[in-house]
Amino acid sequence: MQAVVRLGATAEYVVGSVHAVTEEGHLVIASASGSQLAPYASGARKVVWVAGAQKVVPDLETALRRVRSYSLPREHRRLQESGQSSFIGKILIVEREALPERATGP
Repeated sequence: MQAVVRLGATAEYVVGSVHAVTEEGHLVIASASGSQLAPYASGARKVVWVAGAQKVVPDLETALRRVRSYSLPREHRRLQESGQSSFIGKILIVEREALPERATGP
């Protein structure tokens, strides 16, 4: 029974974006609720992240600054159109995958 519940609660695949990628290969993803972070971190069997060249930054400090000064203000403005606001509640930093074949990018 537990296996059936796990199958229903865990995604086999997850596709998403990251807010920044460091030149060393760290991925930085910010979220208000953190709902998408669990499958990114370890819940999904396979993860595909999409990131354009504009998201590549020199280091982790610059990546976190990009999240706060670039990504968050744009998300906040987008949500204001529907009367909501945004904030950073949780940040996931992926340094390395334990299973290298689990996570890929285009």
